[in-house]
Amino acid sequence: MAEAEQVIGTPDVDDDAGTPAERPRGRRRVVALVAVALVAYLLDLGSKMLVVARLEHHDPIVVIDGLLEFRAIRNPGAAFGIGEAFTVLFTVIATAVIVVIVRLARKLYSLPWAVALGLLLGGALGNLTDRIFRSPGVFEGAVVDFIAPAHFAVFNLADSAIVCGGFLIVILSFRGLDPDGTVHKD
Repeated sequence: MAEAEQVIGTPDVDDDAGTPAERPRGRRRVVALVAVALVAYLLDLGSKMLVVARLEHHDPIVVIDGLLEFRAIRNPGAAFGIGEAFTVLFTVIATAVIVVIVRLARKLYSLPWAVALGLLLGGALGNLTDRIFRSPGVFEGAVVDFIAPAHFAVFNLADSAIVCGGFLIVILSFRGLDPDGTVHKD
């Protein structure tokens, strides 16, 4: 009889999942996060494979004379080549970022946050893949960088995704939008 009442009566509501109307919306946000992360990751991975195959040990390709070229380098450090002796630490940090994003995804009800976190996740996975699988060894691999603007550091598409995701998070935070979809007006 209790089962019949549950089916006929008001649907069972799980405090963690919200109302039944909210569950699909939350799942769609997670799907968006995964889709953005997958696109960012695959673009980064594909571009690095192309760079290693076609550009490494060759002259740079001038894209815009004096402003932008593609030049293959291996970066064991972080941005701007800082911290070359801390490759293992950067691997641990990237892994931690991935774990935090995956845990946060359960409470995600905001499409802009899904996009931002997807960019961070895809970028972190892209650089983590290099750290794990590229020489000189597991968890010590050098990241393949190739986008070389004039008078700036050489970077890759994973770095771009991370920066864009971080920038979007800053904007969302200033606008008061939380990952769960609530808006704070301060």
